[in-house]
Amino acid sequence: MSAAELRFQRIAPDVRLGRNVRIYDFTNLYGCEIGDDVKIGTFVEIQKGVKIGNRCKISSHTFICEGVTVEDDVFIGHNVTFINDRYPRATNGDGRLQTEADWECIPTVVKRGASIGSGATILCGVTIGENALVGAGSVVTKDVPPGAVVAGNPARIIKWLPPGR
Repeated sequence: MSAAELRFQRIAPDVRLGRNVRIYDFTNLYGCEIGDDVKIGTFVEIQKGVKIGNRCKISSHTFICEGVTVEDDVFIGHNVTFINDRYPRATNGDGRLQTEADWECIPTVVKRGASIGSGATILCGVTIGENALVGAGSVVTKDVPPGAVVAGNPARIIKWLPPGR
């Protein structure tokens, strides 16, 4: 990428980028690993420790926080938010702003071939199974089985995808 192409992106030097990664303007990437042939849309933030597999598409306005692993061939729609803390607080018990020592990062995994619809919120500690589909606007509070279609708040199984879809 040329200097002109990077002027609206913040890609820290500790980011590991695979081959043929396309990153659009107004992104913020730091401390993460991005696989080959990944497309990252505008206004996306990917935090430290995140691993994105190969051939993924991450649409605009998405937030992927520390503790998230996204396997190969995953689609993440617009404005998807991942959460990594079960009990978020601004301050600790004595009133000081929290630091990394004051909370526990709970991991989340999105398995190969899964799709997450626009506006979904994924709470920490869940696994979205292979080829599962999360409906737009859903709030995922528990594991999604492979091949399941979930929707709603909280997300519930509404049907199963045929094998190979």
